[in-house]
Amino acid sequence: MHPAPVVRAAAALACACLVGCASWSPFTDPKQVARDRELYGPTADQRISELAAEGKAARAAGPAGQAEFTQRLVAELLEEHDPRVRSRILSVAADFDTPAAVAICKGALQDPDTAVRMEACAVWARRGGPEAVSLLAARSQADVELDVRLQALRMLGELGDEKAVPVLAKALEDPDPAVQYRAVASLKEVSGRDLGNDVNAWREWAADPEGSRAEWSIAEQFRRLF
Repeated sequence: MHPAPVVRAAAALACACLVGCASWSPFTDPKQVARDRELYGPTADQRISELAAEGKAARAAGPAGQAEFTQRLVAELLEEHDPRVRSRILSVAADFDTPAAVAICKGALQDPDTAVRMEACAVWARRGGPEAVSLLAARSQADVELDVRLQALRMLGELGDEKAVPVLAKALEDPDPAVQYRAVASLKEVSGRDLGNDVNAWREWAADPEGSRAEWSIAEQFRRLF
């Protein structure tokens, strides 16, 4: 056979193999996925997907079922190495009011992963309650990562609880301008007023919010008259 036809035949065969192989992958073959799961356990993505479904089913269960489910989440959290899965466990647990769920939400504030701690701050802003301000305050002051501190201050603003004012006032004295301005933004939310972005103006207000509130009320009344 002439060399040229041989070359063309080989090329055609190679293309056919490529086309055939393109539709198959060890990551999409159901049998291979099942074998891998049996050998190595579920992947992080599989576990994240399963947790959402498990949480939905548990919310429809009674108190005993929810308590059992969240206790199991605690055990899984302690053994989980992937921060993405830990973050999902946290977000699922946040929908429950069991002691185990509360323990997960509190413990996540000290997770070794920055993203998980940030998610925990958001969780406490959603949960609210008397503990939320103190927990977020502690994280805003103690965390080693600036992003987490800023997230905690942001969530204190979203809470809208006046008990957060002393914490935010203290943040105004932080040497980092990012922390100062995040505190200003949160004070606007908590106080319901806008003194602009002048940190000193907010420092004066925070020093005597009750007196400032009275002055603000009087000024509002005059504005309404005219």
